[in-house]
Amino acid sequence: MPKFAANLSMMFQDLPFLDRFAAAAKAGFAGVEFLFPYDFPAEEVERHRRAAGVEVALFNLPAGNWSAGERGITCLPGREEEFRAGVEKAIEYATCLNCPRLHAMAGIVPVGTDAVACRKTLIANLRYAAEKVAQHNITLLLEAINTRDMPGFIVSTQSDSHSVCEAVGADNLKMQMDLYHMQVMEGDLATKLKRYMPRCGHVQIAGCPERNEPDTGEIRYEYLLRLLDKLGYGGWVGCEYRPAGKTTDGLGWLQSTGAV
Repeated sequence: MPKFAANLSMMFQDLPFLDRFAAAAKAGFAGVEFLFPYDFPAEEVERHRRAAGVEVALFNLPAGNWSAGERGITCLPGREEEFRAGVEKAIEYATCLNCPRLHAMAGIVPVGTDAVACRKTLIANLRYAAEKVAQHNITLLLEAINTRDMPGFIVSTQSDSHSVCEAVGADNLKMQMDLYHMQVMEGDLATKLKRYMPRCGHVQIAGCPERNEPDTGEIRYEYLLRLLDKLGYGGWVGCEYRPAGKTTDGLGWLQSTGAV
């Protein structure tokens, strides 16, 4: 059975962010992931992580002006210096937290911006970031995100994610395969896991279409989790879902896997 990482940006919302590390450990999670740690000093985040005894599986590079609707700047022409500064900041946090993976959100193509130029910028920035994080033994991740939740997102299918990774040509650039986003955009989850597993660096799950607990909705995770074992996937499975109620009340799915 895969090992599960609680997404602290979505789960345990009744607690302050730093208190969610201990809550995740108490609930049975050995790992955590989150969107951004940058509101707190790296050393403070590390202190809470260490006290909870959990591993940090993943977090994101700075993604631009989130409150204004930006969802990554990796593809945005003219923002290269900001992107590079974000790479350095993320490396600083990742080394402090002993986190071996960083996700570069590709971004939304702004209205009126040339999509071809954005794709070229995306590839160039990923190539730069992959080289920088490789110096710290960090894997860089690229995620396909559905365009229902994020209209205009530049990478929205697994085939496109794979083709961008191939164009970058860096061994440490991998696909972040979120099965919720995959189901919304294209379905055929098992076939795509089999096809792209050699390039897969991280898996995330959520119920679909509501994005609640994994045992709700139309995806049969009991089958897909067994498939991940069969395929030899040894990484984390990030639980990036919105609990329908209190997080701890909806963890029956985790207990049923035997992981806790």
